[in-house]
Parts: sequence; structure tokens; C-alpha cells
Amino acid sequence: MAKPLTDQEKRKQISIRGIVEVENVAELKKGFNRHLHFTLVKDRNIATPRDYYFALAHTVRDHLVGRWIRTQQFYYETDPKRVYYLSLEFYMGRTLQNTMINLGLQNACDEAIYQLGLDMEELEEMEEDAGLGNGGLGRLAACFLDSMATLGLAAYGYGIRYEYGIFNQKIRGGWQVEEADDWLRHGNPWEKARPEYMLPVHFYGRVEETKSGSKWVDTQVVLAMPYDTPIPGYMNNTVNTMRLWSARAPNDFNLRDFNVGDYIQAVLDRNLAENISRVLYPNDNFFEGKELRLKQEYFVVAATLQDIIRRFKTTKKESPGRTSFEGFPEKVAIQLNDTHPAMAIPELMRIFVDIEKLDWDTAWDLTRRTFAYTNHTVLPEALERWPVDLLETLLPRHLQIIYQINQIHLDRIAALYPEDMDKLRTMSLIEEDGCKRVNMAHLCIVGSHAVNGVAEIHSNIIKTQVFRNFSDLEPKKFQNKTNGITPRRWLLLCNPGLAELIAEVIGEDYVKELSQLQKLNDFVDDAAFIRDVSKVKQDNKVKFGQYLEQEYRVKINPASMFDVHVKRIHEYKRQLLNCLHIIVMYNRIRKNPAAPFVPRTVIIGGKAAPGYHMAKMIIKLITSVAEVVNNDPVVGNKLKVIFLENYRVSLAEKVIPATDLSEQISTAGTEASGTGNMKFMLNGALTIGTMDGANVEMAEEAGEENLFIFGMRVEDVAELDKKGYDAMLYYSKIPELKQVMDQITSGFFCPKNPELFKDLTNMLFKHDRFKVFADFEDYLKCQERVSKLYQNPKEWTKMVIKNIAATGKFSSDRTITEYATEVWGVEPTDLKIPPPSEPREAIEETARALKKL
Repeated sequence: MAKPLTDQEKRKQISIRGIVEVENVAELKKGFNRHLHFTLVKDRNIATPRDYYFALAHTVRDHLVGRWIRTQQFYYETDPKRVYYLSLEFYMGRTLQNTMINLGLQNACDEAIYQLGLDMEELEEMEEDAGLGNGGLGRLAACFLDSMATLGLAAYGYGIRYEYGIFNQKIRGGWQVEEADDWLRHGNPWEKARPEYMLPVHFYGRVEETKSGSKWVDTQVVLAMPYDTPIPGYMNNTVNTMRLWSARAPNDFNLRDFNVGDYIQAVLDRNLAENISRVLYPNDNFFEGKELRLKQEYFVVAATLQDIIRRFKTTKKESPGRTSFEGFPEKVAIQLNDTHPAMAIPELMRIFVDIEKLDWDTAWDLTRRTFAYTNHTVLPEALERWPVDLLETLLPRHLQIIYQINQIHLDRIAALYPEDMDKLRTMSLIEEDGCKRVNMAHLCIVGSHAVNGVAEIHSNIIKTQVFRNFSDLEPKKFQNKTNGITPRRWLLLCNPGLAELIAEVIGEDYVKELSQLQKLNDFVDDAAFIRDVSKVKQDNKVKFGQYLEQEYRVKINPASMFDVHVKRIHEYKRQLLNCLHIIVMYNRIRKNPAAPFVPRTVIIGGKAAPGYHMAKMIIKLITSVAEVVNNDPVVGNKLKVIFLENYRVSLAEKVIPATDLSEQISTAGTEASGTGNMKFMLNGALTIGTMDGANVEMAEEAGEENLFIFGMRVEDVAELDKKGYDAMLYYSKIPELKQVMDQITSGFFCPKNPELFKDLTNMLFKHDRFKVFADFEDYLKCQERVSKLYQNPKEWTKMVIKNIAATGKFSSDRTITEYATEVWGVEPTDLKIPPPSEPREAIEETARALKKL
């Protein structure tokens, strides 16, 4: 068993984490003590680890502020085209370590904290995750902000400052229980409230037609208070802004209506307005048509568009402010992260037509040239369709505008396809069957100049199936932008051992240019490098194994294969398929305990939406199976099953570097892209997966023979749908499947309640949309190939190196460069903004240099 790292090894200087200079360390210690004393009003006698974390956070933040102000001055000076990324979710995780890395301060901070007699890791653990997202979509937004700053783009993230983020998941008696995530209870050292930029947002009311046009009157006002968080680029002095809005009731809220003197009740009712930013909806890939959710969606876009227009109109003092909107799309690009911010389209039209008095055609042309839309899912239950009567009540003017957009759109379709009523029906923004609804994806497509999917296979499905009619109409509008991850957080931060090892053999530039990892192909047969890569993995496993033993009281075999499946719990992601495989392995060990068996620690983690019964049952099944397997003396340390509680960004940073095998096993054609798959690949795990989402491109980059690919392809699934999927066929012809299903059905894993998993087994037998049994046999065979290779550590590690070498494409820097040049019309730059230590004139010089470029 590998030895845990000594303190000296932990403190080993890592070049890509910045240089340690004595003055730097002294200055950081001084800043730390100053903040402990003046900001936190504590001394070392009574300070807690949390106080020390806050003192360090404020010290690091001091290094951000000058660069943050500098960046805004630079943008003011150069007046670049600005990119606005609108998302209802930003899954940021923790900020401290990421900031130290991007500013090149990590080593100096490590040294300062060590000299102060404190433990850096303990302080980092005090930080709450900013869990303002559900999963992939929100984490992607966070990676994108990092890349936009690193590429020097004048970019802003806009979203909601939820008081409660994604719930904390507790496992009690094997069941998921939700607890509120009060992430702000100790305060947030990274944000700056900006009450001076508070803006009004209107709801309800009615529309009045006047001589000068439509007026939205008698509305209820809610105020949007901005909180700004700095987003540092990697080592380039750029610090961009994420602005999150919080809802506030105006001072006269409801008071005018209470003329009977119930002042206390009127003040208490202010909560109704402030509930808008209270809590993140915990649904992933599922649309819930609640009024509060629509309020959230409109709240963020109404506040954001006012902010965007204020910034557009403000120019340098010596030049007159902009009064014409003619050049708006040349200065503003707005990216809609899925349909959640779709109301931005009718809202911008309302501002242009009702307030700025532009004619409809001009306004519509500007709007379409400004917006671009990213689609994140093809699952029908995930597509947003808002009831017309809800919109009519909440946003009456916007509904009128949507009807007008739709009328012009349908007139165009009717002119092109005069006989085709079916086209009109399927392409309308308004769905008439049953309850009248607005199809938000159609609104986004019609109101944008670019529409993209997030992996090659997903973009093709969008073009040829889901939005085929729209794609036929405007083929140039549809693009692909394969997702990516930031190598700063997902390698340097979470896996410093591997990051440093790579830097030793190919240099440090790969951090900003991940495609340089291809150079690792030269080391695939290098015995010393193979040994070093293998050692880094083993060290990570030992460390994570200790964490698991501490948290779960289960003895972990560090020589076992760490087989990991972490993501939201959803039927289409097929955690069930994995669970069936665990039971098969368990049965094989029981049947023949003396037979050779490659030991595994199977780790499954993820949250189920609180109202998603089937997902919660899947968690209960996994925990019940774990209970049986982990306590069976016959199994010993050959097989252990852990359900990772409360999977989140900071836990991903621990488990991913320790993983041997990454499970990416969704039914082909259901996972838009996935980004966990990329994180595992970059951190030296091998992938077992279907040809779905970005797995397809990972196989292209690394060679299919270097991934464990199994199961049906998209066309096979379509073929099976045509033929009709019959689960009983597989059950009757695959003995191991029959045995497993009989065990679950008979109550083997829940003897006290044999009927417990009835809903799950019924679903698998009678209405499994995701065809778990169809891929079962191939999955088992593929897992046997995995075990066989794992017995040959040298060949396994060679394959790992080939995978790491092939991850260059999956940097979010590449994704953002494609968005910038092909969608937003801006150019990334590696120009460094002058640091705060240089005089203001340096900014003007840099601005002139940029203009020459």
C-alpha cells in the first residue's frame, strides 16, 4: 500500500501554482493578520478555523480587487463587444483555491499559512460550495466563465443569487432526504452587493393601447439587487464579473393596499416579492410549470437587459452617449443557456418597441442578430412549454409580443409551404392541443441568429429530428459546439500531482493550450513516466480511500479498481444498469468464492430531484444492495459498494482524480454531451460507455480501442423502437439477468419489505423507455474486458496516458473560442491587462496596442 504524503511532500513547490517569494509570503501573512483583526474582529486566542478561512479569503480577494477594477477600466477604454451569458444556474463550487491558482498565488499562500501554523486543507474545507446549479448545465456555465476570462473576452455571467442552492442530500435508512442548503449563513466573502444598481422588474398588470403605442400599466414592482462576484482569468490580470440578482420588495410594497391600517401584515407580505430569489428549482432535465419558476426566469432577464442597455448607452466621458440602437448587435452578444432565459427575446422587443420607440421590423432585426441559443437536451419532458393563461396573467404584454412574433413567423411558413398545414402546426410557437402553451424552444430558435447543440451527435439529432423543420428552413443557423471543461479547476486544482508530472515532461503551457497534451503520446512507452502516472493515481486512491473509510466506516481496498458512476440520478443515465452489474458480480463471488476475481470498489453518487419517485427508488436499491454486499463475509474485500452522499463540485474534485473506471452508460441518443466524462478522462480514468453525447468524440480523439465502448448505437435504438422493445425477451434468454431480477423481485435485498422495489421492477419489465435489458449482456462482456486489462497494470496505464493525451479538444477554452469566433463575433486575445501596480496610462497604451491588432 502506498504511503500517505508527508507534510514536506504536500508543501513541495509546484511550479504551475506560482513562485514563492519571501516578500510575497510576508505580505500575505500581514494581510491575513490584518483581516483577522479588523475585518473579523478576532485574535488567535478565540479564532475558529472558519475565521481563518475568512481571513485568508479576504486576503486573496485583496489581490483580485485591483485587477477587477483595472479590467473594468480597460473595457471602458477599449469599448469592446461585450458577451452576456444568461443562465438560471451557475454551479460554481468553491472559490478560494481556484482564485489562488488563477492569480499564481497558491504556493505563496500555502507557505504563508504553513508559517502561521495552520493547515491549508482544513481552511479550504471550511468554504461552502456555491451550489447554484443542478448539474451539467450549471457547471458548464461556471467553466465557461473561467475560459472567457482566460481568453480575455469582455464577458459577463448573469443569473440569480439563490438564497438556498441545490439541496443537501442526506441518506437515512438508505433513502434520500433533502435538507436546505443555507450556503450564505456565514456570509460570502467573494461577492460585492451593488445597491446603487438596483433595478425595477414588473409583473402582472394589463396592456393599454395609446396613440403612442402599447403601455404595460398597473404592474406590481419587485426590485432586483445585484451582487457581483469576480471571475479571474488564468495568469492574465483579467477579472470579469458574474452578476447575480436578488429580489427585494420596494418600500411601498403592498402598503398602499392596506388602508385599513394592517401595517404589520403589509410588511410581512414583502416576503412574497422576495421569494423570487429564495430557492433554486432542483429539477434536472424536467420541466415544472410553476408560476414562481416563470417569475424567476423573467426576473433575471428583465433586470439583465436593463443593465445591458445601460452599459450600451454609457461610453467614455469625452464621447457622446449612444442614442441610436443601430449598432446594438455589433456591441452586444447574448447567449441563452437553454430555454430558461427565453423571455429575454420578447423583453428586448418590448424595450425596443414600447420604450425606445423603434419600429417593429428594425427591433426584430436587432433582436435576432443579438441572441444565440444553446439547446441542452432532447428529452421531451425537459422542454419548456408555458401555459398561455399563466403568461397572460403574469406578463400580458409579453404574450402579445409572442403572438405577434408567431404571426409573422407563420405567415412566412405559409408562404413557403402553402399546402402544408402540418408544418404550420408543428412549427408554431403556440401549441394548441389541450392546454394552449408557448413552446419556448421554438421562440428561442425563431428569435436567435444561431442555435447549437453541445456535442456532434446531439447537434445532429437536433437538426435531423427534434427541430428538423426549422433546420430545413434555415440550415446555416444550426451549429455544433461540443462542451468542454476548464483545465484549471479540473486538473491543476483537483489533481496537482498529475498536473505537475505533466508539466515536468511537456512544460507548463498546456494549462492554457490543452491540445499540447498530445505531446504525451511520446511517453506512452516510457517506463519511468508509466510508473509515475501509476503512482499519482495510487496516491490519489489512497487519499480518497481514507476519506471513504472516515465517512462511511467501510474498509476500502486501495488495490481494488475504483469504478465510479457520479452524476444526477435519472433513468436515462442508467444507474440501474450499473446496479444490476454489481449484483451479477456479487452472485459470481458467492457462487465460486475461490475463483479469481478482480477486486472492485463501486462508487455511485448523485442527487435525485425531490419529486422524482423512480430516481429515489434507484438510490434505495443501490443502498440496499450495498448493505448486503458490504456485510457478506464471503465477499470480503473483493467487492465494496458505496453510495456517495451529497455529490457536489467539491466532492467531484476529490473522487475524480482517484477513479480508475468512469461509467458513462446512458442510452444512446439521450445524453446531450456530458462533461463528467471529460473530467475523468483528463484525470487518468478509462471510460466504459455507450456511443452517446461527447463519448463519441472522446472515442474519435483517443481511438475507439482506447475506450470500453458497448451497447446499441442511436440507429440501433431507433430500430428497436420500430420493432418494439420487449424486456421479457431478454429476461427469459439471459440467465444472469433472470437471477438478478428474481432476487430484486423476491425481496432478497429488502427481506422486511419484499414488495419495496415493485415500481422499479414493473418499470423495467413493462415501460422502460431507456432499455436497460437491451444493453445488459454487452455491458457485462465489456466489464469483463475492463477487469482483464486491469490485471495488466502497465498496459492499463499506457491506455490511460493515451486518453490523457487525447483530451485537448475537451477544454472549455476551445469551446469558448468557437463560440467567440463563430457565434458572438469577437476574438480571444492573450494580451495581458497591465497589473494594478502600473500607472493608469499603461491601460491606454495596451488599448492602443489592441486596436492595432
